Amino acid sequence: MANMTSKSSRGALSMFQLALPLVLEQFFRILVSSADTIMLSSYSDKAVAGVGLMAQYVFFLNLLFSMIATGTSIVLAQYIGAKKSKEDLNSIASASTVMIIQLGIFMTILVIFGLRFLLACYTLEDSVRTAAYEYFIIFGGIGAIFNALNILQSAILRCYGYTKQALYVTLVANIINVVGNALSLYGFFGLPILGVKGVAGASLIAAIVSCILLAIIIRQKSDICYNLKGWRKTPKHFYKLILKVGIPTASESLSYNVSQIAIMAMISTLGTAAMSAQVYTRTICQYVYIVAIGMGAACQIKAGYYVGAQQSEIAYKKMFGYSLVATAVSLAMISLINIFSNPMISIFTTAPEVSSIVKTLLRLSILVEFGRSLNLIWIGGLKGAGDIRFPVLYGMCSNWGIMVFLSWLLGLQFGWGVAGCWLGIGLDETTRGIVMIFRWVSKRWMTKSLIN
Repeated sequence: MANMTSKSSRGALSMFQLALPLVLEQFFRILVSSADTIMLSSYSDKAVAGVGLMAQYVFFLNLLFSMIATGTSIVLAQYIGAKKSKEDLNSIASASTVMIIQLGIFMTILVIFGLRFLLACYTLEDSVRTAAYEYFIIFGGIGAIFNALNILQSAILRCYGYTKQALYVTLVANIINVVGNALSLYGFFGLPILGVKGVAGASLIAAIVSCILLAIIIRQKSDICYNLKGWRKTPKHFYKLILKVGIPTASESLSYNVSQIAIMAMISTLGTAAMSAQVYTRTICQYVYIVAIGMGAACQIKAGYYVGAQQSEIAYKKMFGYSLVATAVSLAMISLINIFSNPMISIFTTAPEVSSIVKTLLRLSILVEFGRSLNLIWIGGLKGAGDIRFPVLYGMCSNWGIMVFLSWLLGLQFGWGVAGCWLGIGLDETTRGIVMIFRWVSKRWMTKSLIN
């Protein structure tokens, strides 16, 4: 452990050092995603439709890969905090790498041989179907293994406190992606216009470069235990421990996103104006909750450090401060957006009906973002401490028993429209956040450490 102990304790890293790169990384991901959509829309609306259709499946693939990466992150943070041996730390990295490579290869084969059957389930124009096939076969299929390794390697870097390095790699990948899109769509320097194939190819190249850069950085950091030479000797209990943590977390994320799809289906019955308002509001608000997402991820790592180091009381006290900061920042940002709502809404629409609905939703977003910040911070802390089952099970019940049910009741049955659905979302986020605070205060999570 000489290399580990010669450096400052990972638990001593400040929240600012951990969270800021994570927040910026989320920001640039959203920014580039917005740029991608704008660039592709200038090429073809049908291309946007095809790529947009496949984007949800790319998300679900990444969700599967995150199952292993999240489990790795939580287990590794506790083991680092406990100053476990290099062999144990390396076993965690080896087990997760073996599993994620196997999953990546399996998903590549599944996409290549199953995509035509999937697209046959949709009634699509030929041009939309072609765009969807080209994009997903290249980025979702061939790129699966690289996307999987990127998610895992980034998680490992963050656990060791190297959040800035993960951010830099994301920036490089995003630049490659945007430049590649521009070259593919606009024919600069006399290059052929490749359309969707070029866009997918740019994303694939960005993923490959990102994968190589992350591997180089990890190899250069002497304190990161990541040597795959003896992977065959990795004890089986590390595989089980990672999946024990990762599978429930992925199930919760899946439940949440399916519940969002169910709510969007309800809103679709309210007309085009309601759907447009929902999309525009979510697009604006995503720049608010990136702060809570980044701090929540940092809280998960910090809690793992403290619990692993048997400093649960320190974790208990510090989490209140982290939550206060994250919630204050989220409320300040959503309040500013409400103050300057008119110019922000005008970027997306000038239709009076849609603008009016968006203004209402932005006011209700004060409740939504308040609750969301509580959720992301406290659930991050609980999971980092090893308390996985309670937040996952409660979250799944709350998603459907409160968020979806109240959206249906208030939005459709009471006739409050999309505002009723948004209120249902806000009540779910807030009540769930409050329940997680009570769970933290109960200190039951202190008995859930993953360290024997």
